[in-house]
Order: sequence, then C-alpha cells, then structure tokens
Amino acid sequence: MMAGKLDKLWVAVIAFLIGVTVAGVVVAWAGYRQGRPVEISAAPAPELRGEIWVIGDVGSPGRYPLEAGDTVEALIQAARGDVSDHSRLELRLLHGPEEAGPQKVDINQAEAWLLQALPGIGEVRARAIIDYRRRNGGFRSVSDLLKVEGIGASIYEEIEDLVTVAD
Repeated sequence: MMAGKLDKLWVAVIAFLIGVTVAGVVVAWAGYRQGRPVEISAAPAPELRGEIWVIGDVGSPGRYPLEAGDTVEALIQAARGDVSDHSRLELRLLHGPEEAGPQKVDINQAEAWLLQALPGIGEVRARAIIDYRRRNGGFRSVSDLLKVEGIGASIYEEIEDLVTVAD
C-alpha cells in the first residue's frame, strides 16, 4: 500500500515540474519582443600621409614617403631591410615640417647594429666607436668622433646631426 502512495506522489511531483516548466516557457515567450538588430560600425581610420623615418638594421636608413595603403613591409623593403626580422628596426612617423626629426643616437650607449644604421658607419667603424668609448670612458662631445680611427670630416658632417652624447 505504501508503494502505491509513493508512486502517486512521484507522478504528482513530476507533473507539477512539467507544468511549471511549460508555464515558464509560455511566460518567457510571451514577453519576448524581437528588437531591432544592433548595428556596429567603426569610423574609418584616418589616412596617414607624410614621411616615415626608418633606422636600425637596414641598408638605407632615412626618410621615406608614406602614402595611403603602404605597409610596414613595403617601407622596410624600400630601406633595404629584412622584413622577417623587425627586432632591430625603428619606424617614426614624421607629422610635418614642424617635426624636430628622428631621435638621435647616443654614441655612448648605442650598440654596433644601431651605429651601423648611421650613414657612412659600417661594421668596422661601429667597432672603432665602441672601442674608443671603452678605452676613453665615453665621448665627452659629439666632435670627439673625429678622434675615432676611420672617421674623418666628411663622415662626421653626415652624422653630426644624427648623434648625441647623453648626460
């Protein structure tokens, strides 16, 4: 007898749960209103034009024109650089004629690869600059570059505005 009452109780509980579930679905569906679709749009990126200063491990460091649609790889290739290794490159966007120019290379701190990015400074001259600063405790002024073996007046004139001696 007890088993019959227990079976009826389970049937009632299950029927109640099914009824509550169906009622919840009906209420939720009745309250659902299809809204307008959400539109997401982004403002178009401004077209960058001007010049890019490319320095680092490239064959021809310097200023390059930047036109709409140019890619970083195209700029690096124009500077005769390796597009697969960006770790030794620096690109600076020059905003216009009021731009002060690229950051100067600190000849007391720069590694050989950065010195080699300067016009007229190859592997041998970069090594000579590093050897000079090690022997003499660093450069006191940019004009001390003239004391480095292999750097004459013509090379100095090419790079004097591109280098500095930090305090």
